[in-house]
Amino acid sequence: MHSDEPTPFPYYQPAPPPPPPRSAPNRLPILVVILAALVFVLLLPLGAEQFQYAVKRGELRAQAEVAEEQLAKLGDKASLVKLGDTSLAFTLVAQRIEGSVVHINTESVKIVRREVEDEWGLRVPYGRGERMRGQGSGVIVDAANGYVVTNYHVVQDAAALEVKLADGRTIGDVRLVGYDVLTDMAVLKLQADKLIAAEWGDSDKLKVGDWVLAIGNPYGLDRSLTVGVVSAKERRGLASRSPYQDFLQTDAAVNPGNSGGPLVDITGKVVGINTAIVGEAFRGISFAIPSNTAKEVYAKLIEGGKVARGWLGVGLDNLTAEQLKDAGLEKTGGLLVTRVIANSPAALGGLRPGDIILQWDGKPVVDAMELTLQIAKTTIGTKVEVIALRGESPLKLTITIGQRPDDVNVRR
Repeated sequence: MHSDEPTPFPYYQPAPPPPPPRSAPNRLPILVVILAALVFVLLLPLGAEQFQYAVKRGELRAQAEVAEEQLAKLGDKASLVKLGDTSLAFTLVAQRIEGSVVHINTESVKIVRREVEDEWGLRVPYGRGERMRGQGSGVIVDAANGYVVTNYHVVQDAAALEVKLADGRTIGDVRLVGYDVLTDMAVLKLQADKLIAAEWGDSDKLKVGDWVLAIGNPYGLDRSLTVGVVSAKERRGLASRSPYQDFLQTDAAVNPGNSGGPLVDITGKVVGINTAIVGEAFRGISFAIPSNTAKEVYAKLIEGGKVARGWLGVGLDNLTAEQLKDAGLEKTGGLLVTRVIANSPAALGGLRPGDIILQWDGKPVVDAMELTLQIAKTTIGTKVEVIALRGESPLKLTITIGQRPDDVNVRR
């Protein structure tokens, strides 16, 4: 059946428009907060550590300044005796010097040689490197430039150096500026700021019986203080030591690890650098390089890394009483020339083995060690008049002082 009515078309309803896209949440502030928290957690120990260093350093600097002020108020050594309170002076000295003393750790490689059997049963030499660790002491003498004075034998052959400061910091950036084997001195340079320097004293003013204090790191016991007196001055020619050394002798206890630390007077000034003892452990006798010698060597080391010394090129011996009598020199004295190095200043100047030196630069000579020191201190290139005796004939020679070679094995 046909209908004229149109077939109804289904009503079309368009789909509703999609909702607007949601904007992504801004997570940047959250990330920043998380990152800041991580940084804080990671850096908190470092910051706390640096804060502790700063606090300790401030305490050390303050106590050093206060102690120096109090020591100045106490006045000279006579005033200290009147006070009858030497323990107060010792306490102030300890506070003055503590912040300037450093602990030095060294690491070197020693070749240990042994014999081993090869595949045929033959014994052949075998060498193996072993790491060796050592320690010693030092004293800061220039805060602005980071210079530390110590003993040469403390840093000898060290492949790596590390310095621990009194405020707790450990400094790995350490450079060996120079060393002098003959006086057992070395200078280090630290890349560190806010250092506390000690003050040099005058060792020539020391008298036998004066109070002195040694401070250092014996057996790793940091900044240990011992007290004694000056037992003697000008101790020279000790066994296994250079004749260029001229020691202060004290009874302040010094043990392994003290080497390179300061010997200070009752005002807290450095009057020596502790360097040696008799035997393997302290027996009541210790030795220090006088501060005036140490200062002189220190200045030359920071200037050029080594010490240029005057050199004659001879072996010298003191004459016995019998030899002096035979030569008719009982009243004047003299030194026997035992050896002359070829092409040395002595050889070029006319000295020969067997000659007896009577005068050096217009002054009588009576001690071989003393003349050695005089020669060493003479400016290189200086012309010196020497009066000598060859047989029974007096000689007048002019010798031009040369520079001591690094590898020479003759002492003068």
